[in-house]
Amino acid sequence: MRVALRPRSGCLVLCLCLSVFTLLLQSLWVPLEMAKDEPAGRSPEEQGQRGLGFRRLALRLEALSTQVQRLSRERDVTQLTREDVNLLLQSFRQDQQGLARLVERELKRVSQKLDQLSRHHHHHHKSHTPPPHDDRAHIGPNDCEVPMDSAYPVCAEKVEFLQSRWQSDPCYAFYGVDGSTCSILTYLSQIEDFCPPHLRRNHSELPWHKKPHTYTEKAEIRTSLSQLYEVIGNNSGPAIDFIRSRVDRMSEQWIQAGLRMGHNSNKTVSNQMRVLLYPGALAGTVGQRFEAMVERGGPLGELVQWADLSACLIILGHNITFSTSQHQLHSLIGAAPGRGSCPIQRPLTFDLIYTDYHGLAHLQGAMGLAFQHYQCRFRILDSFGTEPAFNLGSYAHRHGYKTLWGRWGLQPLQYMTMFPHTPDNSFLGFASEEAVRAEVREEELESHRKDRIAIVYGKQDYMWQGKSEYVEVVSEELETHATVFQPPGHTSNLPSFIRNHGLLTQEHFLQLLRRAKVFVGLGFPYEGPAPIEAIALGCIFLQPQFDPPHSSDNNDFYKGKPTTRQISSQHPYAEEFIGKPHVWTVNMTNSTDVREAVKAILSTEVKPFTPREFTCEGMLERVHGYITHQDFCSKSVPVWPPESALRVHLGPLGQSCVSVCRRSSLVCEPALFHHLNSPSAFTRLGLGCSSVGPEINHLFPAYNPWGRHCGLQQEPLLFSCAGSDPSHRRLCPCRAHLPGQVALCPDCI
Repeated sequence: MRVALRPRSGCLVLCLCLSVFTLLLQSLWVPLEMAKDEPAGRSPEEQGQRGLGFRRLALRLEALSTQVQRLSRERDVTQLTREDVNLLLQSFRQDQQGLARLVERELKRVSQKLDQLSRHHHHHHKSHTPPPHDDRAHIGPNDCEVPMDSAYPVCAEKVEFLQSRWQSDPCYAFYGVDGSTCSILTYLSQIEDFCPPHLRRNHSELPWHKKPHTYTEKAEIRTSLSQLYEVIGNNSGPAIDFIRSRVDRMSEQWIQAGLRMGHNSNKTVSNQMRVLLYPGALAGTVGQRFEAMVERGGPLGELVQWADLSACLIILGHNITFSTSQHQLHSLIGAAPGRGSCPIQRPLTFDLIYTDYHGLAHLQGAMGLAFQHYQCRFRILDSFGTEPAFNLGSYAHRHGYKTLWGRWGLQPLQYMTMFPHTPDNSFLGFASEEAVRAEVREEELESHRKDRIAIVYGKQDYMWQGKSEYVEVVSEELETHATVFQPPGHTSNLPSFIRNHGLLTQEHFLQLLRRAKVFVGLGFPYEGPAPIEAIALGCIFLQPQFDPPHSSDNNDFYKGKPTTRQISSQHPYAEEFIGKPHVWTVNMTNSTDVREAVKAILSTEVKPFTPREFTCEGMLERVHGYITHQDFCSKSVPVWPPESALRVHLGPLGQSCVSVCRRSSLVCEPALFHHLNSPSAFTRLGLGCSSVGPEINHLFPAYNPWGRHCGLQQEPLLFSCAGSDPSHRRLCPCRAHLPGQVALCPDCI
């Protein structure tokens, strides 16, 4: 039978129950006056600890009871809705399990104490001779004392947390926690390191701290990608099919590039690395959505990078594991069963883990405390870049650098970009499919003669919105083609003068590009690989300029991304690093400018062109340099690039080091900032400092001419090429770079 209670009645009943329960606990609370019956050897402070649990529980219940009474008094019956009662009950249920366990523990402790007092009283009357001293005589499973050690200041706090939360994740029980203080202390000293060594266990022997067997085998250039096919074969889906297809098409290019690199006697030999590739964007529910988009004209740039990185590592002689499964990730890293609150079970067996922002979150959710211990081994594929001001969570929050992605606190160079637009990060890039090799014969170039056609860069309907007039001007001179995804049964929204092929396979798309004279950008997608591959096939890229530039301040796509970059065109790299005659940037809204550009393009003959950094050999050279020289696990300052590469520049007011170095045809190198972070660096530049001091500011080291203050960088994670301020002149570590290879300096290889 159910009894319906009005809201006020329900509150009064709940209040009454809480009050009775509180009185019961207070009656069970053993008063301090009983201390005279305690066995010798306990201090007054220790004697008072036994009632602390009951006291805390009683206070919490009294507070909850007061809340119920106040609601009952102050709220009118008609105002106290079911939601109010539900919220109150939910608040009570949140502590229910913890309260029950606390009551159970304290009742057991009281029972044990009564037994001890009874035995003590019995032995006292039976014999006046004290029993032999034995520390273990009356210590039960819950009688471990929480140590007070200044070297472990949060031990007690962690013990209290686990006492109420140990059942929130099965991993605690997996490691032997059963709610008792002893089991918690054992866990916090043997698995985590928040409490002093327990049972004489040394922290250096934490199971996930031990170093695995080190490979001494050297990485040798491979002449086959067969191992990669085996590794990728364990995965499936449209995205994996794309990766496999791309690797297969480019296999000969990779093998030949590897052979040429192997003949280079200047190449430093590196140790063979065990590498995990985990594209988190292809895992879990996010992966399901991404997979669906692959077959509907979605972005493929990330897949291009994963395919090329995989091939690159195999050719360089490293051993890779490739996974798109969160479940398999847990197995590969040795995660404890549960929700990831605990450290992994064993030392990480991978020397490097390449992942993305999604994968980074998956790793954190699986590794527990071990995540920070091993984060120096992570490399994050990050197409649009992460600037240092967004990377350090506390700094980003304090200074308003809002982002959905940053705040991981990694070394900024651990983020790897698609293009060299953010020198604070490492430029990973990709390899263009049709990069022309030096030995290509002149007659082979005849096959690149073009038809009078244009292909519009935009595979989904929404990318064409508002662009009809622009595309129509192009179509006046060129037969205009498109590769827009068309769902079955849907009417095309494209202009009637467009010949749409629908979504093509990559092979058929490349065949179409080989025929085309012009590849036409619509303004979106931003900074993708397709324009580079079109230029490599002999197309001229026509793209819109942005005035004002697009950024996180005025553009929804860049809003929330961890960068302050100002995007001046659809593809800034193509505009700045390649330029005319291969790249033409126009005002899309000015029909006259567009028409004149198209006519100029038709009278221009170009040959296929690929910057060295987007050839297979260029990417092999770059990735080899990173693996060999970048060490983010070392506590010492970086030694690569060498100091000999440093070119110090003092920037004008209001300019970032990115622009200061670029103005001198150099590139900013964040790994060299530490050479400028001293008073002597200002002296060498002829700057007189009235004051010198370290600060946490991503613009430092910098000089303020008004106060003649020389600011040094206090937080190495904030050394930043990006960032400017009207009141500061920045000290900039610039360096030269190899022709067509921005990531490497002449002294770097």
